[in-house]
Amino acid sequence: MRVLHLMAGADHGGAETACVDMCVLMASKGVDVRIATRPNEVRVPRLKDAGIPVHELPFGGRFDLRTKREIVAICKNFQPDILQTWMARAARKTPRWSPKMGIPQYKVVSRLGGYYKLKNFPATDFFTTITPDIARFLTDEGVAPDRILHINNFAEVEEPNTPVNRADFGTPDDVTVLLALGRLHTAKAYDIMMEAVRPLGDVYLWIAGEGPQRAELESLRKKLGLEKRVKFLGWRSDRAALLKACDICVFTSRYEPFGTVFVQAWAQGVPVIVSDADGPRQFVRHDEDGLVVPRDDVEALTAAIARLAGDRVLRAKIVESGRLRYRNEFTAEKCFAAYMELYRELTDHR
Repeated sequence: MRVLHLMAGADHGGAETACVDMCVLMASKGVDVRIATRPNEVRVPRLKDAGIPVHELPFGGRFDLRTKREIVAICKNFQPDILQTWMARAARKTPRWSPKMGIPQYKVVSRLGGYYKLKNFPATDFFTTITPDIARFLTDEGVAPDRILHINNFAEVEEPNTPVNRADFGTPDDVTVLLALGRLHTAKAYDIMMEAVRPLGDVYLWIAGEGPQRAELESLRKKLGLEKRVKFLGWRSDRAALLKACDICVFTSRYEPFGTVFVQAWAQGVPVIVSDADGPRQFVRHDEDGLVVPRDDVEALTAAIARLAGDRVLRAKIVESGRLRYRNEFTAEKCFAAYMELYRELTDHR
């Protein structure tokens, strides 16, 4: 099976990380994988280290004619069975197969992690969605149900030798550490997290990520007097080591179509607090495998943090239930098997 992944993407982000994780997984399972993506100092080296050929393209606006032309050239040389697109921009640049290409027919599969406009997917033969609600959205937009398949994201699970050292981040061993993972963007509601930990003097917040809101968030941290207890760690590639060092994972986005972070917390045995954004509320069961709080509700989040930090029995229950959910629904093996079954079915019916 030959699969060409197409992903434009921002400098940092969850979908971008999921794409790289999927490429590395497929390559490790013997799939012949290539990827066309924008230059990136984090993603590209990781892909190359996994032995994956990387084609660095601009994926620009409507006046960018180079990207689509070079994707056609890659297809003629590589002769893929599947073109797997990630997000809207890559899908817009994806060429539909034509007999004039002089190569065997390929199928275009587009993974949707959000509620994108269908005009961005002119060449797509089949859609995969990361939540049931995105699948519902597609059918409401007129896509035939037999062109849609919901496949859960998987959580890449590293096995760190040791957790990170709290002292490296100026954090005492005897405090409760919250960990937030993701882009520094208003959608992630880091301002709400900081407001929520303000009255909890024995709680520290680590924020691992980069993005356009960094200066604004650092200013808010200073305004709230939280320079000592809120730590900005930058974009990190050691997710498991960070999760192993924290007490609670906090993922309280204002907007989140899915959100792999809560699955990563389940996989690593860390209790999680999420918001009732679209993605988390479809999966996390309140008081069973996580705590669910209303979006933008500072008092509710403060109360949830205090409750979970102070209840060892509840933490243990959430950890055990979360691990079970991960093993049953979100492993790399289950995700890989679902995609390969889909690819085989599509290519058998070319």
